[in-house]
Amino acid sequence: MKDLTKGNIIKLIIAFAVPVFFSMLLQMTYNLVDTKIIGYVLGESPLAAVGSTNSINTMIVGFLNGLTNGFAVIAAQYFGAKDINYLKKTVASSIRLGITISIVLTVLVLVFLKPLLIVLNTPADLLTEAYNYIFIVFLGMTLLMLYNVCAALLRAIGDSITPLYFLLFSVTLNIGADIFFMKIIPLGVRGAAIATVLSQGIAMVLCALYMVKKYEILRVSRTDFKRESSLDNKLLSTGLSMGFMNSLINIGSVTMQSAINSFGQNIILAHTTARRLTELFMMMFTVLGQTMATFCGQNLGAKQYKRIVKGLKSAILLGWIWCIFIVIIAYTIVPTLVKILISSDNKEVINTASLYLRVDTLLYWVTAMITITRNALQGLGDKLTPVISSSIELVGKVILTFTLIKICGYWGVILTEPIVWVLMVIPLIVQAVRLCRKYENM
Repeated sequence: MKDLTKGNIIKLIIAFAVPVFFSMLLQMTYNLVDTKIIGYVLGESPLAAVGSTNSINTMIVGFLNGLTNGFAVIAAQYFGAKDINYLKKTVASSIRLGITISIVLTVLVLVFLKPLLIVLNTPADLLTEAYNYIFIVFLGMTLLMLYNVCAALLRAIGDSITPLYFLLFSVTLNIGADIFFMKIIPLGVRGAAIATVLSQGIAMVLCALYMVKKYEILRVSRTDFKRESSLDNKLLSTGLSMGFMNSLINIGSVTMQSAINSFGQNIILAHTTARRLTELFMMMFTVLGQTMATFCGQNLGAKQYKRIVKGLKSAILLGWIWCIFIVIIAYTIVPTLVKILISSDNKEVINTASLYLRVDTLLYWVTAMITITRNALQGLGDKLTPVISSSIELVGKVILTFTLIKICGYWGVILTEPIVWVLMVIPLIVQAVRLCRKYENM
């Protein structure tokens, strides 16, 4: 448990961010290893089938992550204000609302899953395996939601280390289960999905038990679950805002995926691999964004306004330092990384994925500002500006998908995201500057 309202800001941000970084690194490492295992054990076609579901999977998971992070923002505010009574109520309401929303979402997604895959231009020869994989993953959505709730609540009170331990356990279990369900028991892509759901479920149970036993302030009673409309509305407005913000981002990616899927297996595989590496490269932006959501939430609750301004500036600086490191990687060892991931010497795949990364990494400094500022604003209770920014991304990706990509082919995909980043950062900068000036005078 860590109070982010006192002490050296840079040290606090780094101390909080490091465990979050390693948590995400573990998750990204698993995703890369999972790609390698599927490609090695099952071959390129099943790997492309799984890759064709990446955008829809990211969209749903992104919504759940945004929702739970939104709940945690409210928890962080009550923790910063030292209001333990409402912190407990927030924990209980987060669990109740999380379960309800995930069950409804599961039913809706599974009913419309196959038509959605068809709309996304999933190649006919990949459709069955793509459906078999993602159906099982979405069937375990509630387990993922509950794990995210527990991890987010722990981070809200400044404990970013414990979620790392449980994620390490989950990833280790997942890799072992991958091999078991795909090689020892040859279940194909279904085996990869079963391994994911199983490991998430076990990690969720263990994390919840630890949370209840370790932290009395997170231990709830039956009375805490009593519905309180004002608190529910506060949680839903913040959680759904962050969830829809992520969904708007990913709906644009889904639209792009429909165009990418029409380019054929090699381009699908190249883009899937490039996106795996993109997630790894952008990980630090997400880490700093999550850190700032908690930092701003706690300091807002404690009315430490000047610390909020200093924290935001420090986080952006750290993000830009990371950008320099990633550009160096993109222009040196990226082809080797792509080759390792696809487990083949397919030149078209290697060259296409490398080109995508070398162009887009040059504009990562904009992405750093977007992610960090957007999460900071959410932590400060601004539900509108981040959604406006994400809406610009959605509209931009849709328009460019049906114009630039049709004209330029895969080059259109490469250029679409940098163009959209520049547009969507504008409202975030305007609002952040306005709030910083306000807080500096308080």
